[in-house]
Amino acid sequence: MVGPVEFILAGVLVGFCVGITGVGGGSLMTPILISLFRIEPHIAIGTDLLYAAISKFCGSLVHAKKLNIVWPIVLWLALGSIPASFITHWVLDNYLSNSTHYKTVLTMVLGFMLTLTGLSIMFRAQIERFFDKIRVEKKGNLSEQAFNIEGKKLYVIIMGVVLGVFVTLSSVGAGAFGIMALILMFPNLPMIRIIGSDVVHAVLLTSVAGFAHMTSGNVDFHLLGWLLVGSIPAIIVGTLISSRMPEKLIRKILGITLFALGVNFIINPVKSKPVEKPQTAMLIQIDQRYQV
Repeated sequence: MVGPVEFILAGVLVGFCVGITGVGGGSLMTPILISLFRIEPHIAIGTDLLYAAISKFCGSLVHAKKLNIVWPIVLWLALGSIPASFITHWVLDNYLSNSTHYKTVLTMVLGFMLTLTGLSIMFRAQIERFFDKIRVEKKGNLSEQAFNIEGKKLYVIIMGVVLGVFVTLSSVGAGAFGIMALILMFPNLPMIRIIGSDVVHAVLLTSVAGFAHMTSGNVDFHLLGWLLVGSIPAIIVGTLISSRMPEKLIRKILGITLFALGVNFIINPVKSKPVEKPQTAMLIQIDQRYQV
């Protein structure tokens, strides 16, 4: 039987990996909860969204203190992602929550996002070289004056909408894909400011999506508490010793693992059994009374 000790250990594992590699906790925690602990997909996703919001909040404070946040980017991303998150949750709650396809949709979207995340981790070096080439070609003056969001607001909003939909459905994607899109849109912006802006937006988005799931009863607060107990100290320890660990090897193992889990979720999604309608159950009871 799974208990607090197992959840704390899961938090330690995920926190340690996040501290060493910087890989988002959502891409690790959700598949662990579903595959290893057999947590229902909607509960795993809802709980993990609040877990991500809390764990990323500390990082956002550090970025804010160091002035690494470009607030116009955060604002325009949120303008697309937060309404998209509410609408996505509303559709889930009103049209899919009572459907036998509910868990299938969630796990297939999760599988799709995990597959992309796994590939992005495995081929990170090639992706970084590609983005570095773009940044060099478009390189200008890396100063505050080089940043200009005018003319790109619509693209940022659209990117926010995409993130809002997929993060609400899977709890995965707020980090890696947001950063890639921002690099392409703002090649002259220093990487640390892109990361800082993305982290703050991720806190906003996961908070909103997590609270939306909470209103539907999709958050297990006992589970959330035990995961945080394990992960927060582990993130600190992992960050402190990251320079001494084989980051490339760990990233490759994580990438392959996430890719395999993603493919498995796509091929073998969690399915719900048809629920017997109340009216049918009542008719059976009435029929049994007459037979007696």
